[in-house]
Amino acid sequence: MKQKTIGTRIASPILGQPSAEYLAAGAAFCEELTALGGASTFIPKGVYRFRSLAEAEAQRVDALARGLAARAAARRGDRK
Repeated sequence: MKQKTIGTRIASPILGQPSAEYLAAGAAFCEELTALGGASTFIPKGVYRFRSLAEAEAQRVDALARGLAARAAARRGDRK
């Protein structure tokens, strides 16, 4: 089977001693995750029954688009 290469990132080595560079990178990653606080699928709670997978996918995409648009507006200060 032929191998497929995806991306070019090189994994960081596991070191015996902590590195300030890796500590800073870890802290930045943690801050990014914290900034995503309240992240959700944007799909309102409830039980949904769909006639087809296409109908379910359309609802999921619509909810995601509305949620991301609302989040972007809030960041800009437009709040609709």
